[in-house]
Amino acid sequence: MTAAGSQFTRSERVAALGTRLFSAVVLIFLIAPILVVIPLSFNDSSYFSYPMTGFSLRWYETLFASADWRRAILNSFVIGLGSTLLATALGTLAALGLSRPAFPLRGLVMPFLISPMIIPIVVVAVGLYLVFAPFGLTNSYMGVVLAHTALGTPFVVITVTATLMSFDSNLTRAAASLGAGPLTVFRRVTLPLILPGIATGGVFAFATSFDEVIVILFIGGVEQRTIPRQMWTGIRDQINPSILAMATLLTCFAIALFLTIDWLHGRNATAATPPPE
Repeated sequence: MTAAGSQFTRSERVAALGTRLFSAVVLIFLIAPILVVIPLSFNDSSYFSYPMTGFSLRWYETLFASADWRRAILNSFVIGLGSTLLATALGTLAALGLSRPAFPLRGLVMPFLISPMIIPIVVVAVGLYLVFAPFGLTNSYMGVVLAHTALGTPFVVITVTATLMSFDSNLTRAAASLGAGPLTVFRRVTLPLILPGIATGGVFAFATSFDEVIVILFIGGVEQRTIPRQMWTGIRDQINPSILAMATLLTCFAIALFLTIDWLHGRNATAATPPPE
């Protein structure tokens, strides 16, 4: 027995093996529905059934040939990008304010800012509708963008706040002592160091907007129909395998977002690591 192997008893090795097997079973259970959907998107049949009758790209062609689906894709990106920009700006400013030691009532303000993550989404949707309706913001792009901004801002606040916890404030003091103004200090010192955290929060905010369906049902109209709402409408009115094609594309897009977040997390960890002396 090697020295490394002698560090663990037989029961500990069995427990570790059992943990790995249990984790693998849970992972398979979670991924299995996705693995079932993807092959069906290439099925030649008009029904959701196995075995597959043949390989075909007809549902992808139907997807991109549909004016409703093209409008939904465009709306999702336009609304997602607009809400992400607003959420990133507002969340970053809020995190910078909360990170100040002299900020009063931080323990009360922080839960209020992240409340859209905690409160059930149906309650948030009804509240947004009651607030937006008197101002004519329902059934409008502006209303949907503002609603998704409220949902995405907490993610930016959390990620930027976590980044600022490892931020060395002595750097800003040193820059200020050399004559740099507050804007210059933020632009040349603070922003480059917390940028990975800001970008990570922005990716989460975009994913939240891109995947949201409940609020869009209350706030949006026909012209503001996004991909999730179009999928919900298609399932309710007429089940069509083109929904599976869109689900496959969304799965690939989600994987790309997760890889981006992982890369940004690595950048954030590198930025937070002090250089060797």
